[in-house]
Amino acid sequence: MSTTFIVLKKELVDIFRDRRTTFLSIAVGPLLTPALLIGIMVLANSRGRDAETKPLDLPVAGAEYAPSLITWLKGNNVNVKPPPDDIDSAVRAQEEDVVLRISPEFPTAWRAGTPALVEIISDHSRREQIEVPVSRLEALLAGYDRQLGALRLVARGVAPSVMTPLAIARRDVSTPESRMGLILAFFPYLLILSGFVGGSSLATDATAGERERQSLEPLLANPVSRAAIMSGKIAAVCTFSLISQVVTLVAMKIGFAVTPSEAIGMTVDISWVVIVKLLLITSTLIVFGSSLITLLAATAKSVKEAGSYLVVLVMMPMIPTLALMVSPVKNQLWQFAVPFLAQNQMIMKVVRGESMSAVEWAVGLGTNAAVAAVTWVIASRLYQREQLAISA
Repeated sequence: MSTTFIVLKKELVDIFRDRRTTFLSIAVGPLLTPALLIGIMVLANSRGRDAETKPLDLPVAGAEYAPSLITWLKGNNVNVKPPPDDIDSAVRAQEEDVVLRISPEFPTAWRAGTPALVEIISDHSRREQIEVPVSRLEALLAGYDRQLGALRLVARGVAPSVMTPLAIARRDVSTPESRMGLILAFFPYLLILSGFVGGSSLATDATAGERERQSLEPLLANPVSRAAIMSGKIAAVCTFSLISQVVTLVAMKIGFAVTPSEAIGMTVDISWVVIVKLLLITSTLIVFGSSLITLLAATAKSVKEAGSYLVVLVMMPMIPTLALMVSPVKNQLWQFAVPFLAQNQMIMKVVRGESMSAVEWAVGLGTNAAVAAVTWVIASRLYQREQLAISA
């Protein structure tokens, strides 16, 4: 244990002596994460608010066929303007978000009391950009349709309520925490990624870097257990990653505390209890990532080669996040036994303020701790190889 502690202290002293690396790893990265999240929320809230309140610029083809509809639109914050020459090309080229086309048969259908055709033209491959203007236009047309239908029924001596046999009401049972979880859907990936590869610079320098500097061989030549040396290096990487994770969460708590609630459209309060839970959830991932990166760095012939492994490692936490975005699934117990997926689900539960059973905690932490321990043992065995100390 004393050997492990000595190596741990030595590695931490070395990394903290390099002030630039320490600053980039513990200050810049962790501080950018909350800044990025808060910035996205502020931008999205501002964009959504502006899109809902500012006049809707709407090119209308065939406006002369439906003057009453055009008057309705103008009276509801819509700026009606002439259509482009080639409507389809203009929409595809993103010159217009949405165009309304009124059929030439509209007056005939209007006088006959039959449905009159209006066409909403948009490019749904740009769903994020057109969602607000298309939704606003659909809501306006639906409102005009209801009003006109009610007037036609009244003209025929029929109560408009006859056409609405159901009174549909919505009741939202979400909590402020669950709504926060919806907005911070990308937060688990950032937190998992920072915990998984947060100590990569120290891990590669402590093994592949020492091999290049030819300082690893004298260290391994000491009459002490190589497993203890390896454990000290991994423990140093874990400590460094944990510090980075703490800075990230504290910075996020402070960032949301000083950001006006109206800027992000809601009040976000990350309690210290939540922070402790998040640290507990990512602790096994920190150990797993530190052990895996140390193992890979030990097999690499140079720091350059060890750094190339990070491309693959960074993609690993993406898999569950992308899978859940494409195909959302309900929480099941087996998910808590899968690395990355378990942390993703557990983090979302904590952020949303949902409770987890003792079994879910046990499976989530236990199985991932077992994976981390196996990786640690494999790295320990790798340190017994004589080729480890030989630089390429």
